[in-house]
Amino acid sequence: MKVDALALQSIRPERRRLADEVYDQLIKAILANEITSDDVLVQEKLASELQISRTPVREALMRMEREGVLEVSHRGSFRLYRMTQKEVHELYQARAAIEGQAARILAANHTDELIADLRLFIEQEEDMQSTTVQDYFHANRNIHRRFVELANNRFLLEMFDMIWGKAMAFQLFSTIESVDLKKSLGDHIALVDVIATGDRTATLEAFTQHIQDGFDLQIESLGA
Repeated sequence: MKVDALALQSIRPERRRLADEVYDQLIKAILANEITSDDVLVQEKLASELQISRTPVREALMRMEREGVLEVSHRGSFRLYRMTQKEVHELYQARAAIEGQAARILAANHTDELIADLRLFIEQEEDMQSTTVQDYFHANRNIHRRFVELANNRFLLEMFDMIWGKAMAFQLFSTIESVDLKKSLGDHIALVDVIATGDRTATLEAFTQHIQDGFDLQIESLGA
């Protein structure tokens, strides 16, 4: 039986790439604190500044709204979405569940090679030549992702990326700028040490406390 052609529109990859470029620029501007909660983002104005059409700008803005970074202000304009303390708490609870389980898997199945890999990776990530908010964010994210990645559970890794990949996480982390950024890296080598003991309960507790410390730091920065 012949199947009729689906009524789908042709894909325009060049426009999609342009929308991604706008998205990346907006994220960088948020990280650099060039876009704050006081700013109103208007697609016409952004398109004019970028010297492009409004379509890729609108796509980027709508994507950021879906991800929870922006909220509609008025007449189609957007503002940064400000997370409540309850939402921040929920985000860190989700992190504790995902990363804690990954850590338990590592403790149960660790090898000398895995422990050495983690130590070297952390040392390299924390040896930063630059100390901007973006540098700290990426180092912290990369280290925590490595723990989950080595657990070899693709569903845990997908959930990790869903939380950390949201642009909201960039915005949230950027508020830590008001406190000591070095605290954001925490005691990652100590986490490797507890994984090396093979004690799954102690490992879970250590990761939970580490993430709780991150939450406390976030609340401190939001208060500041």
